[in-house]
Amino acid sequence: MTMHRRALLKTLAVTGAAALTSPVLAQAPWPNRPIRYIVPFAPGGTTDILGRVVGEKLAVALGQPVVIENKPGQGGSAGAAELARAAPDGYTIGGGTISSHAINATLYDKLPYDPATSFAPITMYATQPNVLLVHPSVPATSVREFIVLLKANPDKYSFGSAGNGTSQHISGELFKTLAGVKMQHIPYRGSGQMMPELLGGTLQVAVDNIATAIPHVKSGKLRALAVTTTQRSGVAPDVPTMVESGLAGFELSSWQAVFAPAGTPKPIVDRLYAEISRILKMPDVAKRLSDLGLDLSGMPPADLAAVIKADVPRLGKVVRDSGAKAE
Repeated sequence: MTMHRRALLKTLAVTGAAALTSPVLAQAPWPNRPIRYIVPFAPGGTTDILGRVVGEKLAVALGQPVVIENKPGQGGSAGAAELARAAPDGYTIGGGTISSHAINATLYDKLPYDPATSFAPITMYATQPNVLLVHPSVPATSVREFIVLLKANPDKYSFGSAGNGTSQHISGELFKTLAGVKMQHIPYRGSGQMMPELLGGTLQVAVDNIATAIPHVKSGKLRALAVTTTQRSGVAPDVPTMVESGLAGFELSSWQAVFAPAGTPKPIVDRLYAEISRILKMPDVAKRLSDLGLDLSGMPPADLAAVIKADVPRLGKVVRDSGAKAE
């Protein structure tokens, strides 16, 4: 065999091996390993509940484990930043909320991501009201009585929320503005951290998502004074709205969604959207989440992108008007 022929065969062998291995690696079916799901709040809150309920079903649908990782901090922004930095390969997704993807754009001087461009929207899970809660030891059974109590005792009461920049925080600030009262804000690292202190009476006032609040309201351990939406909630029909309670113009509905990092291939985003929107329609999932006061959505990715584009300036005005600060 001539030297020229041996060199040619060696070249063909190397080229052939590359042709066999590279496309196989590039075209490996997705998913072929576990998927990481970042929850940007502590365990126990609505974002965590949604991630776990949907993640369990998604693991079955995709044939791979969905591993929940709680990354709380900065009203969801710490976890959102980690999601934005993740490789856009379909193996990291995460929850996002009206806080992390709209409110915080104004509340914080600088976020390490852009809510509109750092993510590939997948779908909105649901919307829900927040609810103004008091411990039973607070001598007020309505918003009007509570306002009278606050005005008679300026700075005596503080209100807790799931963190700076959360919809709960901004709902509380909006209440203070429209009611003309004073309360110090106490940010927690999620509802799961705040709720035990509220139930124990260490914290006497809070604003929380109805999903995490309603079990304690129904048990009588907490008193709900008003919801933040313009319509009453079906799971708490006896709780009036803020508008019904005399605070004209009060409207703030929280939303929950799921995202991938920007640049995630469209076929993967489309598959995730198809599976998650299907999961939200499952009777057992729909009932469980609806019983928590969630109004399920399942909107397409483009519609979720439009919500974010509209909510950043809309809620920016609410933040500025309320004077809310990221402590």
